[in-house]
Amino acid sequence: MPPSANQRDASSISCCGQWEPDGRIPLVPWWDSWESNAAAGLSRNDATSLHRCKAAAHDRAAHVGSIMAITLLWAVDVYGRVYSLSTAGQRWERADDMLLELKRVTAGKGRCWGIGCDHRVYLNMMPSETSIRYREETYENQRWNPVDGFTDTLLPTDRWPWSDVTGMNPQPLHSFQLPSRSWEWEGDWYVDQSCGGEPSQTGGWEYAVDFPANFSPDKKWNSCVRRRRWIRYRRYIAQGSWAKIPLDHPRKPPLPLCDISCGGWEMSDQSGRYPYLWGVSQQGQVWFREGIHPRVPEGSSWEEVEVPKEVAQLSAGPGDLLWALLWDGNLLVRTGLSLDSPTGTSWVEVESPVKEVEALHVAVGVSVVWVVTKDFKVWFRRGVNSHNACGSGWISIGGEMMMVDVGLNDQVWAVGEDRGLYFRIGVSPSEPSGNGWIPVSGQWGNSKKVVHARNDCAFSGQLTEASQGSVLSCTDSDSELGPPEPQSSTNETPVLEAAAPSVVPLGGAASPEAEGAPAASQQDAPKPFIPASDSFINSLVSDRDKTSTSQPTITEIPQEEVEDKPTAPILLTPEAAGHDVPWMNVDLEGAEAARSAQARGASSADGGAAATYTLGTLEPLQGVGEEDGPVWAWISGGGCDVDASSNISWLSPTGPLTSSLSLTPVQSAAWSEQQQQQEHRVEISKKPLERSNSVWVRKGALRWWRDWKPQRWVDVGVALEQSTKCDGRKDSIFFVYYTQYDEKKYLHVYISEVTALVPVLRDSHYAFAVYTAQRTKQRWPLVLAAQTEKDMNDWLRLLSDCCCECRGITGSPSRHALWSTTSKGDIMVHEPSFSLEASANALACDLMFWRQVPGHLRCVETNSLGLVWGVGWDGTAWVHSGHYGQQPTPGEAVQTHQQTDARSVHVYENQRWNPMAGYTDKGLPTDRPMWSDEGGLKECTKGSTHPPSPEWSWVSEWTLDYNVLGGTDKEGWQYAADFPVTFHGHKTLKDFVRRRRWTRKCKITLRGPWQQVPPIPLSDISLMPCLAQSRMEQVPVWAVSDKGDVLCRLGVSPQTPAGSSWLHVGTDQPFKSISIGGANQVWAIAKDGAVFYRGSVSPQNPAGECWYHIPSPLRQTLRQLSVGRTSVFAVDENSNLWYRQGLAPSYPQGSAWELISNNVTKVSVGPLDQVWIIADAVPGFPAENVGAVGHRLGVGPVQPKGQSWDYGLGGGWEHISVRGNSAEAPRAPHPPPAGPPRSPLPPRPPTQANGNVVGV
Repeated sequence: MPPSANQRDASSISCCGQWEPDGRIPLVPWWDSWESNAAAGLSRNDATSLHRCKAAAHDRAAHVGSIMAITLLWAVDVYGRVYSLSTAGQRWERADDMLLELKRVTAGKGRCWGIGCDHRVYLNMMPSETSIRYREETYENQRWNPVDGFTDTLLPTDRWPWSDVTGMNPQPLHSFQLPSRSWEWEGDWYVDQSCGGEPSQTGGWEYAVDFPANFSPDKKWNSCVRRRRWIRYRRYIAQGSWAKIPLDHPRKPPLPLCDISCGGWEMSDQSGRYPYLWGVSQQGQVWFREGIHPRVPEGSSWEEVEVPKEVAQLSAGPGDLLWALLWDGNLLVRTGLSLDSPTGTSWVEVESPVKEVEALHVAVGVSVVWVVTKDFKVWFRRGVNSHNACGSGWISIGGEMMMVDVGLNDQVWAVGEDRGLYFRIGVSPSEPSGNGWIPVSGQWGNSKKVVHARNDCAFSGQLTEASQGSVLSCTDSDSELGPPEPQSSTNETPVLEAAAPSVVPLGGAASPEAEGAPAASQQDAPKPFIPASDSFINSLVSDRDKTSTSQPTITEIPQEEVEDKPTAPILLTPEAAGHDVPWMNVDLEGAEAARSAQARGASSADGGAAATYTLGTLEPLQGVGEEDGPVWAWISGGGCDVDASSNISWLSPTGPLTSSLSLTPVQSAAWSEQQQQQEHRVEISKKPLERSNSVWVRKGALRWWRDWKPQRWVDVGVALEQSTKCDGRKDSIFFVYYTQYDEKKYLHVYISEVTALVPVLRDSHYAFAVYTAQRTKQRWPLVLAAQTEKDMNDWLRLLSDCCCECRGITGSPSRHALWSTTSKGDIMVHEPSFSLEASANALACDLMFWRQVPGHLRCVETNSLGLVWGVGWDGTAWVHSGHYGQQPTPGEAVQTHQQTDARSVHVYENQRWNPMAGYTDKGLPTDRPMWSDEGGLKECTKGSTHPPSPEWSWVSEWTLDYNVLGGTDKEGWQYAADFPVTFHGHKTLKDFVRRRRWTRKCKITLRGPWQQVPPIPLSDISLMPCLAQSRMEQVPVWAVSDKGDVLCRLGVSPQTPAGSSWLHVGTDQPFKSISIGGANQVWAIAKDGAVFYRGSVSPQNPAGECWYHIPSPLRQTLRQLSVGRTSVFAVDENSNLWYRQGLAPSYPQGSAWELISNNVTKVSVGPLDQVWIIADAVPGFPAENVGAVGHRLGVGPVQPKGQSWDYGLGGGWEHISVRGNSAEAPRAPHPPPAGPPRSPLPPRPPTQANGNVVGV
C-alpha cells in the first residue's frame, strides 16, 4: 500500500523556490506558485513551520541582488584544470575537485558546462539561496463495482491503475528513480489534498463518469471512476560542484563529444528562457540536449541534428544564432532557430574569411560573430542579426589569438597565441568590434602576484628536451613511464620570473631579471614546452595513479653525458600528431613553432639561464606551471556579466598603450623592450603601431512604407553598420529588419550605392526616401519614417555623412555643382566629375549622387563663379554664404543664418446647381468630392488638411482666395459647365458647377548657409553663365518680382554675392520668367505668354535699352525659358519643350521655334549648352509623382537639340539648375600625322589645362 499523507517526511515542507529561467532567485516561493493549496491539509504545527519558512525566505530575498550580481569567468589550462575568476574578486580559484580535468567549458547564466577527458559532459550549477526542486507526480486510478465499491481492479479498456495524467503511460510509485547522483529525495510520496486548485475534503479524490472525462471533487450517483494525484519532490544537490551528466537510457548516447556550446537563453522572441546545449561528436555529428529546464538543469536526452558536412566546433549565442566550423575550414549557419523550433530548420554554408587560410575557431553572441583562422588572425562578421544570421562580410581585427569566446553583452574574451587571456575593450552596442585587447590580470595563488599574458617562459622553469620526449611519448590508453619521485627540497632550482608590464602585449618578452646569467647557457637552454592536445591531458590522468623510478635531473648528469646522449624521440599520439584534427584544443605544431621562436628570441636578448625540472615536479598539488600561473587553453565568458562601463579590477588597462592596437609578436616584443628601458629613460619615443579595423553600429526603430501591395506603414528595426579599415577607408551598410508572416527578413542597402536621401511628404509623417540606382530605375525608393522630427534629421544627417564620406565629398558644394530643389522645398546638390556632356565621362542620371544642403527654397540658380541665388516659396531672395568647395580654416565655421519660408495650402469648395435649391453641396455620384484638391481627385476638407510636413506650422486661418487664374466673383466663386473644364469668374446660363478656393498660410523656420536679400519678393531669377576660365568683375543678375516687374541686380561679384541694389527695368506689361545667357543675352516671358528679347545689354549698360517681341509657338503659351551660350529652350503651358532655331551673333533673336519633346515642366540650359529638365513623369511609370530629373543626351555643336532623354531621380522634383557646370573634360591630343611633316615647324611648348599638361 502507498504511504499515507500523514507519513510523509516533514522535509517536504521546505523553504525552497524554483530556479527561474533567467537565473534569478524567485521572490515568490514554491508554495505561492503551485503548492499553496496543499497547505490546507497540514497540521497546526506544520502550518506554523510553513509560515516561519515564508518569513525567512522573504527576508533572504532582500539580499538577492547583491548575491547574484557576482558572476564568474571560466578558463581551462592546457592540463585540463578548471579555474574561475569572480567579477567581485581578484584571484583565480581552482575547482575543488583536484582530479577533475576538462578539455573545454561553456558558460551560461548561472551555470557552466564542460567536456572531460573521458568525453563525458559535466555541469556546474552556481550556488544560490534557493534549491532546484522537481516535482514527480503520478495518478492512482480506481473504478467502482457493485461488490467492492471503488477498487484498483479496472476494465481491460481502462487506463493503468497507476499512470500519468493522460492515462496512457503506466507510472507505479516504485518506477520512479533518481536520474543521477546529483539528486536526492526530499521526502516520501503524499497525496495532493487539493482538487482543481481548491481545497478538498475527499482525500484528494476526483470523480468522473468514465475515463477520460472531466473530473470534479463532487461525488455523484453516476460517478463510476475516480483518481487522485501523488506527489514527491526531489532536490538537486550538486550546486557549486561539477556533476557528471548521466548517459541516456534506454536511448543510445551520442558518440564521444569534442565540443559543446551553451546558448539560447535570450531568444529574440522572448527573453528569460532556459538555455540550450549543443554538442559536436568526434565524428563531426551535431547533437542537441533536450529537456533542459529550470527544474531539470541536466536535461533529459540527446537529439541528433542532421548536418551536410562534418563539424569540428560550434558556438551558440544567447539569442537565435548558431554557427558551426567544418573540418574543411568553412562555416555553417543554422537558420530558423526559434522557441517553437529550437533546433532550427536548415544550414547555410559561409566561406572562411580568407580562402587560402582555413577557419580555426568560431564564437557568436547576440548579434556578433567572431572567427579565428589558422594563421591566428581574428575576424569580425558584419551585418549579423536575428533577421540575417549569415551576415554580409568579414572585417579583419587586430591581434593574434588561439580562440575567442563571446560572453554576455557581446563582450569578447580570447586566448592569445602566447597562451594568455585577453579581453576586448570598447565593445558596446554602437561599436560591437571594440577597439583594443587588454590582458585579464587576475591574481594567482596565495600571493598577490598577477597573472598577465604569458612571457618568454611558459613555466617558471623549463623542461629539457629529454623531459619533453618522456612526456610526449605518453598515449591516451597508457604510459610506459610514470612520473618520477619529486626531488628533495634541498635541490635549489633557479626560477625565472618575468617583469609584468602595466599592459602586457600579445607576444613574448625578455626577462630583465635574467640578464646577469652566463651567456654560455644560451645554447643549452631547452625549448619551453606547453602540452596542448587532448591526448596529453589523458596521459596525465592515466599517469597519476602509477609509480615510477626517480630520474636524475639534467643538472646532475655530467656535461659529456648530456652532449653524447641523443635526444629522446617525440612520439605523438594520433590526436596529437594531426595538425588539422578539428577536435584538438590547440594546434600543437603551430604553438610549438611560436614558442620556439619566442624562446630563441628571449635567450638571445637577455642570456638568462633556464631552470630545469624532472617529471617529478608535475606531481605536487600546484602541478606544472602553477607556480607562474596557468598556461591557458580555453576561456568562456558566457556567465560573466561585464560590459564596456563595468569597473572590474582585473580588467583595468594601465600604461601608455593605446586601445586601438593590432598587436603582433614583433610589436609586442618591441613594446616590452620599451617597458624595460622605461626606468632608465625619462622620455621614450613611442613607435607608432598599426591601427586595427573596427566596426561601428547605430540601431533604431523606424516605420517603412512597404514595397508590395497592400502598401502600408510597417514598424521595422534599422541598423547602420560602418567598418573602418586600417588605412582609414570606411564602408557602410544600412539594414532594414522586418517580419512577414512570422518569418524574419531584411533589406540591405550599401551606402556606396545610395544616390539620394530626400525628405518626402507622406501622410504627415517625418518621412524620407532612400534612392539607389536600382530603385531609381524601378521608380520605387525605400521610404522610411521616424516618430519625431529630431529622429528623422538625425538619421538623415548620419546617412548623408556616411554617403559623403565614402565618396570623399567634404565641405560646401563646388562651383560646378548641379543644384536642384524638391516640391517640399529641400535643396539638393550633385558634384559632377569633369563635364557631364563628355561622352567619355558620361554618368547615367540614376547613378548621380545628390546630397542635401540645409535650407528651404522654391528655386535656385547658379553660375561657375560660385554664386548661388535662391527664391523661397514666399518670394524672399536668398544668396548662398558657403565656402564654395573650399575647406574652412581652423576655427572658422560655415556661416549659417536663420531662414524662414512660408507657403499657402489650398482646398477647393465645389458645388452643383439643381432646379430646386440652386447651388448646393449635393453633387452627382460621378462628381468630385465637394471639398477636394485642385484636380478633384482627392477629398480635402479644412479639418483634414494639414501643413505639407510636420516641420511646418500654421500662421493664419482659412480665408477665401480671390487671386485665382481666370478670376472670381465677389464671393470668390468660379463657374463652369461641368467638372472638369475651364473655370471663369462670371456666371452664365450654361454654368451648372462652381468652385472657390480657400487658402491658409504655414511657415517653417530653420538654419542654413543662406543670407537674405531684401526687400523685394521675387518670382524668378537668373544669373549669367560663364566658362570656368572666365573672370568677371560684375556678374549680371536679372529677376522678376512677384508683381511682374523686371529687375537687374547691381554690384554682384564673388566677393559681394548679394550685390548692392536693384535696378528697375521698364516694361509695358508684367513678366513671369526671365533668363540671361552667354554674351548678355536676356530673354523673358510676359504673363500673357509673349516672348521678349532685351537688346543692347552689356557690362557698360547692364539694363539694356529696349525689348524686342519674339513670336511665340503657334497656338501655345510659353511659361518658362532658359538661355545657354548659343541656344534657347522654352516650356509652354502644355509641358512641351521648344528650341529656338537660327540664333547667331548677328541675329540673336533667332528665326523659328521647333518642338523637341513633351512631358517637361522646367528646363535649364548650362554654359556649355547642356540641357537638363524636370519632367512631369517618366515614360512607363504613370503612377509616379510629378517631377523627375532628366538629361538631354547627344547635345553638341553639330546637334544642339540633342537626341534622347536619360531620366534620373523622380517623384517630387521642382527645379534644377545646371548653369554652374562649366568644367570641360581634358581633350586627348590628336595623333600625329603619318609620315614626315610637309614643312618644318618650330616646337611649341605644352600648355596646361585643368592642372594637367597636355599637348595643343
